[in-house]
Amino acid sequence: MHAAVQNGAVTATPAAPSGGRADANRRRIMEVAFAELLRDPDASMDQIARAAGVVRRTVYGHFPSRDALIAALVDEAAQTVADAHREGREGVADPAEALARATLAVWEIADRYRLLVALAQRSVTMAGIKLRLAPVRKECVDLLQLGLSQGVFTSPLPPAALAYVHEQSLFGLMEAVNEGALPASEAGRSAATTLLLSAGVPAGRTAEVVAQALAR
Repeated sequence: MHAAVQNGAVTATPAAPSGGRADANRRRIMEVAFAELLRDPDASMDQIARAAGVVRRTVYGHFPSRDALIAALVDEAAQTVADAHREGREGVADPAEALARATLAVWEIADRYRLLVALAQRSVTMAGIKLRLAPVRKECVDLLQLGLSQGVFTSPLPPAALAYVHEQSLFGLMEAVNEGALPASEAGRSAATTLLLSAGVPAGRTAEVVAQALAR
């Protein structure tokens, strides 16, 4: 509490939470919301507040609407995917190995990708997801261009079109996992193999590259 002068009278008003406490509360709400939305993409603000152990007003104090909360989660998920993709291929000269390792790195944070897929179908338009993943797509285009120029990849598609095929393949594979059509334990290997084969890497070479990437 602190004192404030209003119309000549001293009144007590609640003290604003400290920056550290506010940040911790926001992080806690986002973590709980992430888990709740993975479980139920239609989860309400009331559900999220109850799961976080706070009143709804506290959630709205950090996020003025459900859309604002979801936008924050999608932004964070997209950034995490971008970071994983970049770190996975960092320092790798061979385009095929870089593609395999980047794909496997993204699959290690598959829960973020699952959130993007689930929310794209319900709360956020696919166009919004594509916009947020634009930096990753550009890096994919550059990698595919390099591989095509070196003859590592062979495809009738230009790099930009092939990058879209890869992106949609990843979304499709994640939906296959969500629907039980693909075991989660095999998803990373399947994703890396699918992208390499669609880029025109021979089957034998693909198997070798994916095995090496998994071993790392």
